[in-house]
Amino acid sequence: MKHIIALLIENEPGALSRVVALFSARAYNIESLTVAPTEDASLSRMTIVTSGSDEVIEQITKHLNRLIEVIKVVDLTEGHYTQRELMLIKVRAVGKEREEMKRTADIFRGRIIDVTEKTYTIELTGDSSKLDAFIESIDRASILETVRTGTSGIGRGERILRV
Repeated sequence: MKHIIALLIENEPGALSRVVALFSARAYNIESLTVAPTEDASLSRMTIVTSGSDEVIEQITKHLNRLIEVIKVVDLTEGHYTQRELMLIKVRAVGKEREEMKRTADIFRGRIIDVTEKTYTIELTGDSSKLDAFIESIDRASILETVRTGTSGIGRGERILRV
């Protein structure tokens, strides 16, 4: 089962590598990892997407809580949450393909952020399945380059991750 784990960690050199090393040492896979400073420059928020049984996720959470740099750990999938991912995709857009690619981007609420004579660069946000659906809806041969951020998640309503 897929889980989204959110952490508050000290924003200091080596903190990220210690979290990743914890996963590596125990042969846990990280499917997606995002990290950036919060509104408090001394803290970073990390979002990790991983898979495993409830027991495995419980072990991961316990190990993360033991790390000195980790301030708080929450499994977002234990309650209501919202998740988004950003994708930038550069596609070939020549001749009649141009209008069709624009129409497809509009259907998926994407924005064309760069245009050349032969390419479009499209920005899309949404959950992973939406971005996957966009990729499936276009001709794979027209894809020149794809960049995805990985999942960022936040609890809904009054559920917050704060010190």
